[in-house]
Amino acid sequence: MSINPEILYRNSHRNVSQVSMNFKRELHNKINWKARIIGIKGPKGVGKSTLLKQHIKEAFPDDSHVLYVSLDNMWFANNSLADLVEYHYTHGGTHLFLDEVHKYEHWQTYIKNIYDEYPSMHVVFTGSSMLKLDKGEGDLSRRVAMHTMNGLSFREYLMFEDVLHYERLSLDDILSHHIKIATDIAAQIHVLPYLEQYYQHGYYPFYKEDLEGYHAKLLEVVQQTIETDIPSVENVEYSTVQKLKKLLGIIALQVPFIPKMEDLYTQLETSREQGLKLLDLLEKGALLGQLKTRTKAVKQMSSPDKLFLDNPNLMYAFNRHPETGTVRETFFYNQVGRVHELNAPPKGDFLIDGTHIVEVGGADKSFEQIKDLPDSYLAIDNVEFGRGNRIPLWLFGFLY
Repeated sequence: MSINPEILYRNSHRNVSQVSMNFKRELHNKINWKARIIGIKGPKGVGKSTLLKQHIKEAFPDDSHVLYVSLDNMWFANNSLADLVEYHYTHGGTHLFLDEVHKYEHWQTYIKNIYDEYPSMHVVFTGSSMLKLDKGEGDLSRRVAMHTMNGLSFREYLMFEDVLHYERLSLDDILSHHIKIATDIAAQIHVLPYLEQYYQHGYYPFYKEDLEGYHAKLLEVVQQTIETDIPSVENVEYSTVQKLKKLLGIIALQVPFIPKMEDLYTQLETSREQGLKLLDLLEKGALLGQLKTRTKAVKQMSSPDKLFLDNPNLMYAFNRHPETGTVRETFFYNQVGRVHELNAPPKGDFLIDGTHIVEVGGADKSFEQIKDLPDSYLAIDNVEFGRGNRIPLWLFGFLY
């Protein structure tokens, strides 16, 4: 029996009217909102739903032609998306904002049908970081303007805290002009205390809602990602979900984890192929980072040289006192890896775009390990300014 969708319109109006407009992610201004179908994917908790509601509030003062709805709403237990679209269209609707599409079976087919059958309807959808546009079902790949939303960069965190508003830096800016840039920023704020805060909270914007309960909420996000998001996209079995939890638990307490893969497979009671697939699923779910040599990286299924949790906030959620050096490396991996290719070099910690070698460390770190290597740099924590090829670590948080 069909249930009147008016309750969805009331919920939509309430959700949009209550959203704060104080801070908008820069992705908001990069999206061409006039495109007929727009997709936004990213990890749970980074602010995709907020982005949709902010756009509606800003662009549609009269929201009678707009509907925002999450596809995990219980309304869909007895009603179809097709019925909702028809109702919305026949009642003057022009824009449809669909949250959590990965939780709706055959979502790609439904959205393709909207594109084909309702040429005046605009659709914006969000989904898991694992979201993929399969060429088989629906084939949305040629129709969708797809965007990825990450957690807050360190630069965005400073903007979110309203303590510094600064333009995004290129890698060349940082490598070549870091002294001038750091001097400019340090004249405005003392940046190091904010970096310490960002390590612990700041990647996921919901820390503002309840700072004291942030890490507990973050662990809930991890659990939901493994138990709900990954199965909804990859159709994995219950036993695989349990192994994903166990694997993440093993790695979380040992990062940066230089894996003895055979030992790992034994602990998980699984094969090499299945073990690598588990790592791949956790990485796609934005819970884990894999660092590989360039040779291994081109192979579809290859063992990593080093494993990280995706970001420092996750480290503090799993372990109240994580190892300082690991936090630094994880920060660098997370911030730089969002915009550049990172690999494991023969010497040093990271190879950027196959060219720049970077060693990460504290204020006393020397060039000893990479002293004979061209195009090599130190990313130094606990310093406001650098010199030469010694660059403050925090500046690498300004890449996006």
